[in-house]
Amino acid sequence: MLFENVTIIGVGLIGGSLARALKRAGLCQRITGCGRSEGNLKRAVELGVIDDYSIDPPQAAADADLVVLATPLSTTENLLRELAPVLKADALITDVGSAKGSVVAAAARTLGEYLPRFIPGHPIAGTEQSGVEHSFAELFDEHVVILTPLPDSDAEAVERIRRMWKDCGARVITLDIEQHDRVLAATSHLPHLLAYALVDCLAKMEEREEIFRFAAGGFRDFTRIASSSPAMWHDICLANRDRLLDVLDEFDRHLAAVRTALADNDGERLLAIFRRAKTARDGFLETRGGQAALDTEE
Repeated sequence: MLFENVTIIGVGLIGGSLARALKRAGLCQRITGCGRSEGNLKRAVELGVIDDYSIDPPQAAADADLVVLATPLSTTENLLRELAPVLKADALITDVGSAKGSVVAAAARTLGEYLPRFIPGHPIAGTEQSGVEHSFAELFDEHVVILTPLPDSDAEAVERIRRMWKDCGARVITLDIEQHDRVLAATSHLPHLLAYALVDCLAKMEEREEIFRFAAGGFRDFTRIASSSPAMWHDICLANRDRLLDVLDEFDRHLAAVRTALADNDGERLLAIFRRAKTARDGFLETRGGQAALDTEE
């Protein structure tokens, strides 16, 4: 057994699915949940996702061998500040946040001597659904989990977190923090920003009723991730703002080129853009076993 007592702060889709996966793999003896909604925590106990709960983070974490933060990024610093005085000397801490620079900065400001035992992580998995009712143990199977350990991270702590995710079904890789935030800004944060922006734009048009009435599968597929938690993605976009602005500027330049091709009736250029995109998309699907990714990362 990898851990005796695990505390998961934030028992929603990701936190709840991790709890289920830990139990499936027999990696811990007891899981304590923590969050702001006692009703949600009681439901998690009823579903067998967690064994007990507390709405007080220090109380929930006091006896934990592992503490997992699965809460919105905006809560990270205050939570770590609350937890630092009560953690056991050998406790490990990890998180599931989609932007690592802001998380690591918060940890550096709050954890003190515990910083080497904080191993930042990010599972590239999820759905547009939220809440513990939608959690399931198989969520991480064959999905990538990215660890971004610090230069002074405890090697044994890194290995235990790596093993945890591997035994939960994931493929674990390591990236440095800057590379993680650049890549995720392009592949996750920008698509979510565009999906929200497109739906918001169309909803403001005079023809919005007709637009949504006749929208078909393409619109549904493209905008699926706009059904994700607005609060969560608000936090993610602001936490990775600089990297997101960089890739948004690049996309603006490319979109301007597409518009120019359309305005100039330049069919050859437009077709070349579409063909390049199809080739790139098809190549991506081949690397994912021929199936489209259905993730909406948290």
